Amino acid sequence: MTDIPATEPAAFWEARYRDSTRVWSGRPNELLVREAADLRPGTALDLGCGEGGDAVWLASRGWRVTGVDISATALERAAGHAVAAGVGDRVVWERHELGDTFPEGRFDLVSAHYLQSPVGLDQEGVLRRAAEAVAADGTLLLVLHAAWPSWQTEPPFDAEFPTLDGVLAQLPLPEGSWTVETRETVRRPSVSPDGIEGHRDDNVWRIRRTGP
Repeated sequence: MTDIPATEPAAFWEARYRDSTRVWSGRPNELLVREAADLRPGTALDLGCGEGGDAVWLASRGWRVTGVDISATALERAAGHAVAAGVGDRVVWERHELGDTFPEGRFDLVSAHYLQSPVGLDQEGVLRRAAEAVAADGTLLLVLHAAWPSWQTEPPFDAEFPTLDGVLAQLPLPEGSWTVETRETVRRPSVSPDGIEGHRDDNVWRIRRTGP
């Protein structure tokens, strides 16, 4: 198991993005497309937006999006991606070290995909604030890795993966005010850097606020 150096989260992620001209594919996450395609566009908050693939997809479908990330380099690339896609006027980019600061306001969709980190992150606290940021009749969409990929014989660092019931228990979801629409573990193909084929399991929650 590889030890992750003791690094401030902002420095870690800034270095991660600066070490490569592109970290992600630029395409939206498949589970975002699956879960959000039938939602009526409104305002959206994309937590941990990275280089903007999800935010740009949402904006292209009529959403007004606030994209949030810890890395200034990631946000700069995301803004460029939005302009190139013709939706630069539909997305606002904000830098936040989630857990310390959080965007203001309420949103019709709050989306967080793979908000997991090998360096300091108060995941439970961030997800609780994400739920609080959902507007009336809005949707909270969470996608988190449920385990290491099947080909990962030696985990690169210690990690605690969330369970379907565990995350629901952590969230401030008063009975009668929320409806769980999706609660599912999804298995998808995964290929290692060496070309080994396998799979990875992701947990998905789509929860609608039905009360105040």
